[in-house]
Amino acid sequence: MAFSLLPREDEYFAFFSQMSAKIQDAAQLLVQMVEDDDSKFEHYYLKIKKTENSCDELTHKITTKLNKSFVTPFDREDIYELSVALDDVCDYIDAAARAILIYDIRGLTEHARSLAEIMYRLAVQIHGSVSILNKPNDINRYIVEIHRLENEADDVYFRAIGELFRKEENPITLIKWKELYEILENATDRCESVANIIESIVLKHS
Repeated sequence: MAFSLLPREDEYFAFFSQMSAKIQDAAQLLVQMVEDDDSKFEHYYLKIKKTENSCDELTHKITTKLNKSFVTPFDREDIYELSVALDDVCDYIDAAARAILIYDIRGLTEHARSLAEIMYRLAVQIHGSVSILNKPNDINRYIVEIHRLENEADDVYFRAIGELFRKEENPITLIKWKELYEILENATDRCESVANIIESIVLKHS
């Protein structure tokens, strides 16, 4: 299925694919970070920050191109909204890594590792969906899986918060962990937002 028979600039699809690849890279680094020794946290954070900066640059390129494009493959508002949503996902991954580092969070819990792993699996699905956005015949399977994974992340998040408030007696430690869990959960929520935007774009042009 093609979006339009009119002349258009398809470079946007390449930009989106590059952004989703960056998200996948950042999410994989986050998984490695939470599973590795805490002495290596800064090493992973710096790599994630570099990836996040690259994602920012791609968002800027898309915005700049939008201001110059005469015909776009789909609505300008949708192009902008999708680029911002993708960038937000990478921002949240960066924020999670930063929180671990600056709050000096050690002994990462199984809940944190599970959320990071789900985030990576979401990133894989996002990259898959974005990579076929120009010919989205089979895109629904990615959308369905993203929604399923986000629900899984919600379950982990609620269990993590419940356990935290039941067992943690130190208020400072509680605040640190609550912040980290919320950032990770927000990252998975934003993945679902990406899926919703993609689904809306496909429906508009089906």
